[in-house]
Amino acid sequence: MSEEAYQRLWDSSHVTLQELLDLEQPLLEPEPNRDRQSFQYRISLLYLCYLGLLRQFDTLYDQMVQPQKRQLLRRLLDSVAGRVLELKEELVRADLCESHCLDRVLQDLRLTPADLEVPIPKYFLLEQSSIMRERGLMLAEVLSRMEPLSFQKSFPEMHRTDAIILLQRAERARQGRLRATFMREIRREEERDRKMREDGQHKFNQDQAAITLQKVWRGYLQRKRTQQDRQQMEFIGMLPPPKQVEPLDDMSQACVKQDVRRLYQLEKEEEFQLALVKTQDSLKEMEGPYMKEKMKEQIQQWLIECHALTGQFPDYPEESLGGSHLIFADKSPEQVKMELEMQTQESNKRDQEKTKEKEKEKRRKGKEGKIRMGEADTALKVLPSKFVPLINAGHEEYKNLWKNRYESNHPSQSFDPETLQMEKRKEIEQEVRIQVDELMRQELKILRLAVDKEEERPLKAPKKNTEKKAGKEREKDLTLNRPMDSLFEELITFGFLKKSETVALKDYVGDCLYLGSTLTLANKLPMPSLFDIRQNMALYGVLRLGSPGIHSMAPLIRSILLVGPAGMGKKMLVKAVCTETGANLFDLSPSNLQGKYPAKTGVQMIVHMVFKVARHLQPSVIWIGDAEKNFCKKVPKEEEMDLKQIKKDLTKALRLLNPGDRVMLIGTTEQPQLAEMKWLCQTYERVIFMPRPDYASRYVLWKHMLEAQGVRVTQSLDISALVKVSDGYTPGQILKAIQSVLTKRRLMQLSKRPLVASEFLGHLAKLEPVYREEEESLKDWYFQTPLGKKMMKFSKDQDAEEAKLAKEKKK
Repeated sequence: MSEEAYQRLWDSSHVTLQELLDLEQPLLEPEPNRDRQSFQYRISLLYLCYLGLLRQFDTLYDQMVQPQKRQLLRRLLDSVAGRVLELKEELVRADLCESHCLDRVLQDLRLTPADLEVPIPKYFLLEQSSIMRERGLMLAEVLSRMEPLSFQKSFPEMHRTDAIILLQRAERARQGRLRATFMREIRREEERDRKMREDGQHKFNQDQAAITLQKVWRGYLQRKRTQQDRQQMEFIGMLPPPKQVEPLDDMSQACVKQDVRRLYQLEKEEEFQLALVKTQDSLKEMEGPYMKEKMKEQIQQWLIECHALTGQFPDYPEESLGGSHLIFADKSPEQVKMELEMQTQESNKRDQEKTKEKEKEKRRKGKEGKIRMGEADTALKVLPSKFVPLINAGHEEYKNLWKNRYESNHPSQSFDPETLQMEKRKEIEQEVRIQVDELMRQELKILRLAVDKEEERPLKAPKKNTEKKAGKEREKDLTLNRPMDSLFEELITFGFLKKSETVALKDYVGDCLYLGSTLTLANKLPMPSLFDIRQNMALYGVLRLGSPGIHSMAPLIRSILLVGPAGMGKKMLVKAVCTETGANLFDLSPSNLQGKYPAKTGVQMIVHMVFKVARHLQPSVIWIGDAEKNFCKKVPKEEEMDLKQIKKDLTKALRLLNPGDRVMLIGTTEQPQLAEMKWLCQTYERVIFMPRPDYASRYVLWKHMLEAQGVRVTQSLDISALVKVSDGYTPGQILKAIQSVLTKRRLMQLSKRPLVASEFLGHLAKLEPVYREEEESLKDWYFQTPLGKKMMKFSKDQDAEEAKLAKEKKK
């Protein structure tokens, strides 16, 4: 795409953004409970539109070259991503579940299921590439110190003569195998010639010769017809194309062009940064003194006018209220005085309101009924957004600066010097104003002593907040005198900090639920699909950890628990979050803790070190496999360490994570029933249930995994039959069956002997599927979680209302 095409895309995206901003205001007004479906529909509509807008802004920020536009695009991209996360929270509050049925909204907007995909901004990894490279080198350096010990143990030294003899034996054996193969082919040819000589040359009569020619000709005609039919079927999409060579070439060319544009971006960004420094220095030299003198004159004139009106010099505006910025707003002294009085009154009112709110909160504690009523009243009202004002400000900046800007003035996509001077002039004015305020406060003291003979007015001491602020607890540093490098090396040595495998989130394959709304209308609870699980991990994990700006303002989520049977890809999702965000992977699994730091305070030291290094090396993911063992109701006696000690340290460390600390705890479990529900739900804020894959997800899984092994899916392979047979099997078990069938020898035979579905049946029969009883027990546990209880309560209330309406109709 050219720069003009990206400019048109930017203009169209702002038209869509204006429409979405117009739809935001009505959502803040509360709606009655009976309009819950319309409320859910409106939030879903906004959510999908913002997802499309996020995709467009990501493309624009990744490919546009002009540096000043990219700064605005970055702010808009982060703000839209944050708004998507806020709307996800609203959907959870409205639907009372983590997965949502958006098929009806998709149909109304004429979108495809691909538009439900959460786009991951490309700058997450591009900006982290240098940091990831440095950390990888540090990790490799520490691991290289540990490798020689194990290398010497596993591979003993060999004398040079013995090594030469071993190589000679291997080479002679290889040559012998080749000679035997060659001689076998010669014997076969000799045997074939001998049989032909014994039988003699076969002679055809006239009829046999005609039949042979007919066979050859008819075979040729039939192959030609079959080829034409196959081309027609490929054209209408009924058969896959044989080899997609040209599209791959086009895609590779497009990727090369995108890389070239990114290099061009770096050149323009360097020019822009140099121009920033030069412009700032020149403005300070040329206009800084003039600004300072002008501000002084304005403030002195204001002080004189106030003294003439009131008979005394006024109090100088505090820095928290804006300082002398109030004086430069082209207002009279009386107006400024009134504004200062109003601001003090408002601040007093706010303090009184805060105290009243605290008293109300204290009264509400222990009264569960009132809390539930409050939740029911606010259930259909969207909470105020932190990102909508930022989006609105960015949209206004676009309209004022870039909407009607002609790109012919800057064909090279360099920075705009006029806009740069305007921005820098405002920053310099702010710096000069702070300096002038300090000088004028001193001058005001001198004027009061000289004119009014008034000593310095006593300043009001700020009120000390003696109450303990929640979320601001201080942690005792157990490793105060140790440098971060030593902690980093120790965690690697003991296996707590590991190198994560490269796994893309898109490799977690699955299809969305197409009949979710239909099942909901039929009072059937739809289970989340693999597509929904992938989307939740992108929203809860990737988008939050990828950007500090998004994490500092988005709804705070510190921990996630993945619940599902073995083979569902829980660990794969943890690795995918690390790959997409460039995060470090810390392993605090119970199996990894055994035998390390056996002292009484050992667990506390481990948790402290891991969270300290994780905060320092943000973003970070702390993974706990078999998370139920830390909260077990009964701990086996043969355990070397009491794993229940870690739960208090974990909850305490999680409470100390504030917005901006890009550290996330992700737990995985197959048997959550063994753990105490209270402690588990206190530690993990979000619980993502992973049931067995449905028919659509299994179909996509079989097709994707077979193609990944190099198999071309043809009509001879009945995938639908495999999907039906594999009901109850997890993605991991399906992959095992495919790998056991598609050996190297079987892959070489594919051209002569195509795959058939019956080859997989024996291998599937050897594996143990997830039975319905096991899945039902996991569902029952999930419905005991806080969100599951709310969902079940709402469904019971809904059934009761429907029963009442049915009785009234009968009467």
